Amino acid sequence: MSVIDIFIYTIPAFLVFLTSILTIRYFIRDNQKQRKMEILLENQKIVTPIKLQAYERITLFLERITPDSLIMRVMNPKMNCAQFQAELLRTIRAEFEHNLSQQIYISPKAWEIVKNSKEQVIKIVNIAFTKVKPADPAMRLSQQIIEKMVDIQKAPTHAAIEFLKEELKSVI
Repeated sequence: MSVIDIFIYTIPAFLVFLTSILTIRYFIRDNQKQRKMEILLENQKIVTPIKLQAYERITLFLERITPDSLIMRVMNPKMNCAQFQAELLRTIRAEFEHNLSQQIYISPKAWEIVKNSKEQVIKIVNIAFTKVKPADPAMRLSQQIIEKMVDIQKAPTHAAIEFLKEELKSVI
């Protein structure tokens, strides 16, 4: 047997071997891609409802700290302005702390807007408090807060809710 005969038999065998390896690699890669897609889809089925729930909870938080709503919930005619301010701030912070974990499920920008909105509400309460005497009835502080809200025309919480609604459209 000559060298040429050996090449005649080995070259086709080598080509078949090479083709087999390439085909197997292709199928393995394709199978891995398909498995990754299935895992991603399965994760989407789990994560999407959690994200939606986070947006709902953050929206509820913002609604609850909107000054009008906050005043209605916290108002106690027996309180003075200092007590009322302390209670308003305590309520805002408690609501915020209760929803801290939701930041995992919303975008960093949305979370920043939510935090800024909370800080703006606190600022409104504190500014209104500077215009009353601490011993005045709580109703006086609530009037100042509402007047401040009229001056700014749009509650910071409503702007944050609008942003969340727009962002949610891209999530769904």
